[in-house]
Amino acid sequence: MATNKNQHFVPRCYLKQFTIDKANAAINLFNIDRLKFIPNAPVKNQCSGDYFYGKDVKLEAAIQSIESAYGNVLKSILKPGYLLTKDHRDILRIFWTFQNLRTEAASKRAVEITDETFCDIGDHSSNFAFKIKEAVQVAMHAFAESMSLVDDLKVCLIKNKTNVPFITSDDPAILTNRWYIETKKTRGMSFGMRDAGALLLLPLTPDIYFICYDQSLYNISSSNGWLNLRNKADVETLNELQVLHCRANIFLQHENYAGSLQDFVVKHKSRRLKSRHQINYAVFDGVEHGSHKRYKVVDKIEFKKHEDGVIHMQSIHPRPSSWPSFLLRNNRGIVYYNGTGVGYVRGAHTADGDLPFRKVPAY
Repeated sequence: MATNKNQHFVPRCYLKQFTIDKANAAINLFNIDRLKFIPNAPVKNQCSGDYFYGKDVKLEAAIQSIESAYGNVLKSILKPGYLLTKDHRDILRIFWTFQNLRTEAASKRAVEITDETFCDIGDHSSNFAFKIKEAVQVAMHAFAESMSLVDDLKVCLIKNKTNVPFITSDDPAILTNRWYIETKKTRGMSFGMRDAGALLLLPLTPDIYFICYDQSLYNISSSNGWLNLRNKADVETLNELQVLHCRANIFLQHENYAGSLQDFVVKHKSRRLKSRHQINYAVFDGVEHGSHKRYKVVDKIEFKKHEDGVIHMQSIHPRPSSWPSFLLRNNRGIVYYNGTGVGYVRGAHTADGDLPFRKVPAY
C-alpha cells in the first residue's frame, strides 16, 4: 500500500517557490469563481486528495522519482550563473508532461467527457463511466506513452526582470499553440503535443518561467538558454494563460500583489471557457465508392434517433487576448500534413500517421 495518504497532484516541491517566504507551509491563493483572496492557506491542503493516485507503491515511487529529479534541477537553476544543460532540458520536459497529465483538472475533464458520451448513446450504467481515480490511472499510463512526444521542442528559461510576479495555479502546466489558434489552415481543428506550433508553459518561480516551443515555427532570442524579460505586458500575457487554464485557484507568493491580481482576473475572466471539450455527432448517410460509409453531422437530438452514428470528442482551448512579444514568427516555417484528422504535425512525428505526410508552408 502507498505510504502517503494525502497525495498532491501539484507537488509541494513545485509549489514551494510560490509559498510565503518559500517556507512550504502557507500559500496565498485567489479563487477564480468567488473572486476571493485567501491569505496564508496551508499548502498541505492545496491540490491534493486522499490516495489521489491510488495505493500502488510502485507508482508512488515513480512519481517521487520524477519530483525529486525536478527538485534537483530547480536547485541548480536558482544558483547564480546557471547555464541550461541537455540533461536538465530533458528533465524539465518530462516534468511538464507529467504535470500536464496528472492534475485533478485533467482527470475531471476526462470524467466529464465519458459521462456525457455514454449519456448521449443512452448507456446510463456505471460499467464504463470514469471516476476520478480511474481517470488518474489512465493518465499515468498515458504519461509513459507521451513522455518522448516533446523531445524535439526547444527549451528556454525566462528571467522576470519586472515588478509583476509570475503566478501559478492548480493546473499550471499549459499546452497551447499560437499557430493553430491563429492560422486559417487549422480552423475548427484541435491540437496536441505532436502538432506543429506546440507551446509548453510552466512558471517555475515568481521570477523564472519555463517555455518549450516548436523552433520551426517560432523564434525566441535567448542566450545560453535564458531570456531576460523586462516588458511587464509580456509577464501579464503569460499570467493570463494561468487564469484561462486553471481549474479554480491561482497561487501567488506575495500578498501585496493580491489587489492587482483581482483586477487582472476580472479583466480576463470572461475569456475562460465553460467547457474544455466539444462533442460532435454524425449519423449514417449512405455508402459511396462501393463500401465506404458516409456520415453527416447532426445535433444531439437527431443523433439519438439513429442506430448507426459516430461521436467525436474535440478538445477546445482558451484563446488569450495576446501573445508574448518575444515569441516571434518564423516566416519560413514548415509543417507536415497528410490530409487526415491527424492534423498538422512537426517533422519528428511524420511516421505517426497511416498516410504519408507532405511538407506545407506554415505561413
